[in-house]
Amino acid sequence: MLRKIRLTLAILFFACITLLFLDFTGSIHLWFGWMAKIQFLPAVLGLNLGIVALLVVLTLVLGRVYCSVICPLGVFQDIVSWLNARRSKKKKYRFSHSPALSWLRYGMLGVFVVALVAGIGSVAALLAPYSSYGRIASNLFAPVYRWGNNVLAYLAERADSYAFYETDVWLKSLPTFLIAVATVVILAILAWRNGRTYCNTICPVGTVLGFLSKYSLFRVTIDTDKCNACTLCSRRCKASCIDSKAHRIDYSRCVACMDCIDTCAHGAISFRYAYGKPKATAAKDKPATAASTDSNSRRSFLTATALVTATALMKAQEKKVDGGLATIEDKKIPNRHTPILPPGARSVRHFAQHCTACQLCVSACPNGVLRPSTDLLKLMQPEASYERGYCRPECARCAEVCPTGAIHLTDLAEKVSTQIGHAVWVKENCVPLTDGVECGNCARHCPTGAIQMIPSDPADPESRKIPAVNTERCIGCGACENLCPARPFSAIYVEGHEVQRLV
Repeated sequence: MLRKIRLTLAILFFACITLLFLDFTGSIHLWFGWMAKIQFLPAVLGLNLGIVALLVVLTLVLGRVYCSVICPLGVFQDIVSWLNARRSKKKKYRFSHSPALSWLRYGMLGVFVVALVAGIGSVAALLAPYSSYGRIASNLFAPVYRWGNNVLAYLAERADSYAFYETDVWLKSLPTFLIAVATVVILAILAWRNGRTYCNTICPVGTVLGFLSKYSLFRVTIDTDKCNACTLCSRRCKASCIDSKAHRIDYSRCVACMDCIDTCAHGAISFRYAYGKPKATAAKDKPATAASTDSNSRRSFLTATALVTATALMKAQEKKVDGGLATIEDKKIPNRHTPILPPGARSVRHFAQHCTACQLCVSACPNGVLRPSTDLLKLMQPEASYERGYCRPECARCAEVCPTGAIHLTDLAEKVSTQIGHAVWVKENCVPLTDGVECGNCARHCPTGAIQMIPSDPADPESRKIPAVNTERCIGCGACENLCPARPFSAIYVEGHEVQRLV
């Protein structure tokens, strides 16, 4: 029963978190956005001490249930391992006990911590489990999901229905896409052959929680009086942490998947309070004990389901759906000296220290503005570019979905007054001067009135008008750059600021 409860909750978390990266309407986040915020690393980087404390207490009480229920990358590995086991019944028992590679585990944790402290977000993002799954979902699963939506939109249009609408499917970053492909291939091979190898050798979160789980109150334990050393539990354990011959379990690697309990035919393995001796139970009392256990398991399952549902309903009231899709523009990226950070990122330093490069904001951006950086030091962290759209004043989706607070906005008033960059005019590309026609597109669409059209010849008021930028009023939204008719490079583009400020 415990295994069924664990599987039910794991599937629920995995499906909902995956939908957060697939959904392009913003409605899924209203219900399940909190699931991204309770991931361990986002909670640590976001300084959400309450969530961190809750996960620590959860681990100290029940062991590494976070890894087997809440972490999407852990559940993804279980799915791959399960698919391999489906090939034949013998595949279920393909694992074996192996000693812990402590030097590798703590070495990777050290590299991860150093990368975080040094602000090398690309290295930290490569190792972090939530970020790794975010790249997989955003770059590999989301395009398939959107193509499927576009097929339905095509069919609905022919049936005079507007239940679906088409959405853009485009490659946001080739390096990030290739990293996502490499990540899923490596993880799939490891999980296919050896189960939870990644979790117990590379994952920094698994190492931290593994250290805590050694002192958990409730653990999987082996009753030596009932065990007949059949080794089925050891051969079923995907964490390779059960030494059935010595009747020992490495609790730092055990992810509390409960597979061993389900496998043991003699009732020698149980999940119980670890600091007391099991009470001897007479044979006649066993049916009552089993019934009591089933009753408690059902009660726990219903309680957990009710909590999840209640939390989702409360969180759903916090946000409002926002839309608005930007027009596709066939343009080339200008050579910016300073990348443009999303509004609310505060500064390059703050953003690098708090962003997990999970790609959730990139997936959620309805205007096609955010895409992963190709800079080695900030690889995969989001930055803005305006070839496909611009940062609309009424949209704060990136701040709404960010689980760490790397992008933080209190309201839309703060968004429209935050200067993330300033517009720069390029005389050689401006249409009134190159083609001799009136334009003024940049000035008409500037939401802050930072661009005014002035005569190109100060001595002749009737000469062609050209834009003049007031950098004190410009917020760097990119409307001028995106809507400029000049091709392939806009006659006006936005240069980013290392430190954002209010105007």
